[in-house]
Amino acid sequence: MKDNRKKLKISQSAFDTLNEFLIDENNPLINKLLEIVDNYGGVKEINKKANESRNLENYYKHLEKINPDYIKDIEWLIDQRDKNAFISIPEYRKKILGERLKNMEFNEDFAVTLELSACQYFPFLIEIAKDAIENQNLIPARIIRVRNMKEQESDGDLMAMAAAMQIIGASYVETLDTKGTMPGPDGEPVNVHLGGPETITGYFGGVGEPNEYALKWIDEYLYYYTKYGIKQVLNVNPGTVLLGYFLYKLGIDNEFKISVYMGNDNPYSCLWTLLTAKLFAREDGSSPLIGFNLSNSVNNETIELAAYIRKEFDFTDVIRLEHHITETWKSIVRQPYDRRDELIDIAGDVKNLSAKHEGGDLAIEENRDYPTDILDYFKSIEQIKEEGIWEALKINHLDRYRAVNTTAQELTKNGLTFIAARNLHNL
Repeated sequence: MKDNRKKLKISQSAFDTLNEFLIDENNPLINKLLEIVDNYGGVKEINKKANESRNLENYYKHLEKINPDYIKDIEWLIDQRDKNAFISIPEYRKKILGERLKNMEFNEDFAVTLELSACQYFPFLIEIAKDAIENQNLIPARIIRVRNMKEQESDGDLMAMAAAMQIIGASYVETLDTKGTMPGPDGEPVNVHLGGPETITGYFGGVGEPNEYALKWIDEYLYYYTKYGIKQVLNVNPGTVLLGYFLYKLGIDNEFKISVYMGNDNPYSCLWTLLTAKLFAREDGSSPLIGFNLSNSVNNETIELAAYIRKEFDFTDVIRLEHHITETWKSIVRQPYDRRDELIDIAGDVKNLSAKHEGGDLAIEENRDYPTDILDYFKSIEQIKEEGIWEALKINHLDRYRAVNTTAQELTKNGLTFIAARNLHNL
């Protein structure tokens, strides 16, 4: 067995071949990437523009032109933060535990990041902020967004959310428009496998970034990175994951989250993902892979083995393992889907873990006239208005937020820790 194990060692010649391929001046794959980087002014200029773009003044400048009312909401949020209107973590623990608190100890090394997906509209964020103040609840520390980028750029949601995330101290992820679902010249998805029920088996191959769209994804990313400082984006394709590693290795400070749609559902697919991250990590050990969302099919053993791989590669503090605790009621998983008990079992053993909430609690969802549906993410604001479902979507969002708080309560009752919006809920 020992002799067989040694056969798995990667030879130096294999590394040499890979390096020679990557630095070959005639390599068309790398040359096309470098051309895009040069089009944005090169690595230093790109990072400089991104850092400057994240100033609140920059977001205000854009919002003054297209949606000045959002500035009032942002300033209200700043005021509430500065007045300490949101419950602190010690106060929250006392609220949940009462007299039990004095007999409990909390290990912050294993704090679970509270995550909400998806917060599509800035007004929805303000709604949960108001509720959090009124009912002394928690705002999550991580928010995922799946709204069309061009649409939210045009109405100011993109800039307002970017500003709000800075203010509340939450990380957030945007989803670029460039992917297999985007309309091609014929109006159909650029991924020929995506055609509704008639091509159902085609969906097994994933969302896709066919042909030149992988590079278009990079181009779109650098546009939003340099203009608005958008740093973290969702990644759904092996090609764009690799390109994301390349960008970071070149010196651009990009970050991304691997989507649940990538289907990492066993320890060996996790090894493949983390192995590539290790190959293209910077000299300081950092990686652009910030969030690694495992498949909804994984069990705790797979999560633990993914954490083992991550630890062996010195990525425990770099790459967050993200897992859905709740999912939308419709269109993605068989219901009932509730992984909260499993989270409680593993939260004290796995560091840097995120509890993601895409749907509400089961008891709420099953009684809603309009439960959460992941297909709603892909509707334009015009479609939403035409269908008259804005209020229903707002209720869906509040349900997700309340599910986040249910998880926080259960973690607390079990002596486990969590991370909420860092600038709102003081530790």
